[in-house]
Amino acid sequence: MTPTSDLSALKALVFDVFGTVVDWRTSLITDFMWWSKQRGITADWTALVDGWRGMYMASMDDVREHPERGYVMLDDLHRRSLEKLVDQFAIKGLTEADLDYLTKGWHRLHPWPDSVAGLTRLKSKFVISPLSNGNVALLTNMAKFAGLPWDLIMSAELFEHYKPDPETYLGAARLLCLRPQEVMMVAAHNGDLAAAQKNGLKTAFVARPTEYGPLQKIDFEATGNWDIVAKDFGGIADKLGC
Repeated sequence: MTPTSDLSALKALVFDVFGTVVDWRTSLITDFMWWSKQRGITADWTALVDGWRGMYMASMDDVREHPERGYVMLDDLHRRSLEKLVDQFAIKGLTEADLDYLTKGWHRLHPWPDSVAGLTRLKSKFVISPLSNGNVALLTNMAKFAGLPWDLIMSAELFEHYKPDPETYLGAARLLCLRPQEVMMVAAHNGDLAAAQKNGLKTAFVARPTEYGPLQKIDFEATGNWDIVAKDFGGIADKLGC
């Protein structure tokens, strides 16, 4: 905790999900390798998964830059990106049901080892919720699959704005009937925390140095003046007296 951090008013914690709460990369690669063996389909699933995540920011930027087209939820953006990658990797024999299964892989992500126990401790004292670019159905299904003990599900879809737009952070505080400083954003990404802090939220950083596997280039450590820096969710719970 930084010396100037006053967390006495804190009432709720909101969490980035992909990479912070769940290990999307290992989950998807393992899922697709197992599934493709049953289906007799061959592909470089590691390259596809890395390429898919590589298209994530650009797909949301496209929505942001074209408000006249309306908001598009993440499931639909994931499907569009997947179709491009299937063509690019020349993966043959996929049915509509197969494409749906692969897209819904993002609903079946496994938590990091400390996530469920840490969230359960934090829930004993605070309201906890995702604040993710994933859509509501995705986050709900993931919570069921991974056993994530959220009090409610908050998604960019509710605000029709993707992070780091201010509408997401301020919208979460508004839905909780709290002031921004009564809400803490928890993330493994310094950029997400910088945007939250700019909008008045408290911040907690937890490093996930294997999120991108060998492709990880940033976020090995905290680079901002965050209220809490911890090695895992248990460390955040320790610092918040849970």
